[in-house]
Amino acid sequence: MINKEKVYFKTFGCRTNVFDTQVMMNNLKDFEVTQEEKEANVVVINSCTVTNSADSTARHYINSLKKLPNQPRVIFTGCGVWTKGEDLFKTNKIDALFGHSEKENINTLLKNETRFFKAGDLEHLDDTIVDKMIGKSRAFVKIQEGCDFRCNYCIIPYVRGNSRSYDEHKILQQITTLAINGFGEFILTGINVGSYGKEKGVPNKKDKLVQLIKKISLIRGVRRIRLGSVEPIQITDEFKEILDEPWMGKHMHIALQHTNKDMLKIMNRRNKVKSDLELFELLASKGYALGTDFIVGHPGETDELWKDAMQNIDRFPLTHIHSFTYSPRDGTPSAKMGPLINGNIAKQRLRELENKISEKNLLFRQKHKLLEVLIESKKDGIYTGYDQFFNTIEVQSDTDLIGDWINIENYEILENKNVSKF
Repeated sequence: MINKEKVYFKTFGCRTNVFDTQVMMNNLKDFEVTQEEKEANVVVINSCTVTNSADSTARHYINSLKKLPNQPRVIFTGCGVWTKGEDLFKTNKIDALFGHSEKENINTLLKNETRFFKAGDLEHLDDTIVDKMIGKSRAFVKIQEGCDFRCNYCIIPYVRGNSRSYDEHKILQQITTLAINGFGEFILTGINVGSYGKEKGVPNKKDKLVQLIKKISLIRGVRRIRLGSVEPIQITDEFKEILDEPWMGKHMHIALQHTNKDMLKIMNRRNKVKSDLELFELLASKGYALGTDFIVGHPGETDELWKDAMQNIDRFPLTHIHSFTYSPRDGTPSAKMGPLINGNIAKQRLRELENKISEKNLLFRQKHKLLEVLIESKKDGIYTGYDQFFNTIEVQSDTDLIGDWINIENYEILENKNVSKF
């Protein structure tokens, strides 16, 4: 028996990258995927470049690989290919590089033991049907790629291309395959999920995303559907009609980016604070936990504008936050803007924001509802999963619960998680 070289995948960034890594894993024929970094003969880094911090994290990780016993080849892919890839390649930090459009060719690429640089294009859509999610209890399914929005701070449209949607039949085939193989929770991902089936992000007469979700719900084995981040303007009247369906995960992530109207204009955002608040209040009335993205310290964010934003945050029924301090990306309009915000002030504002949302999350969990939990992992004898509200729960049990759905009514509410015995 021939011993296959072992490949370890390190994934940074968003859920779309998580799915892209699964596409690569499913296309490896002459190699073996390992979950143990120290066993690797090859390490594939699926990178993120949304912030400077993301770039730095990838560079630190590359440097750490020198300590591994097998001295693995280092292959770089993902969004960072278009921003930092060339520099990493020229300075011999990595052995090879390939772009998003090349990931289905990974088996052939890895068999090439010479150094190579294949950036590919920004128009590609994958054909691969992923039949398993290695190391996952929930299934991530990409329905859309790229983005037509041009927010002033964002580099992603330049590294992922314009919005393009996967064929509905292929998505349904993908989900059917994974459902047959035991997956019950599906997270629909993409660079701008709400743009699925839309021209320039604007809904058609019929909301094709809603039509897709309804068809997914009819597939045998589908128990819960979640969405990646969507824009407020993409929650149509037709979408609101499915909010009460039992298969909808009771958590939505809606990208606000800010809660001050002047900052939204500076950022070239399409959403408006007043209508955003009305939308969030509607969703909260339906029992939804609500998350958002928020950029702190963007150029022009004065003390006065920040104070107004935080007063508005107090009014929003938020429970989750993906927040970070502004990071200038070369080639974006915001990178040329001023005045710049002092880094210490930005960090202080970030803490203020995150503390507010933590308090809101605790108040939400204290309402103490029946939790429908999918158990995902086990560490040090404790099982961890997410409930329908996308809150973490840790479960102590003598039974093997990995991949199981359990209902939990009695649990203790701690500052940042729930805990229970089962």
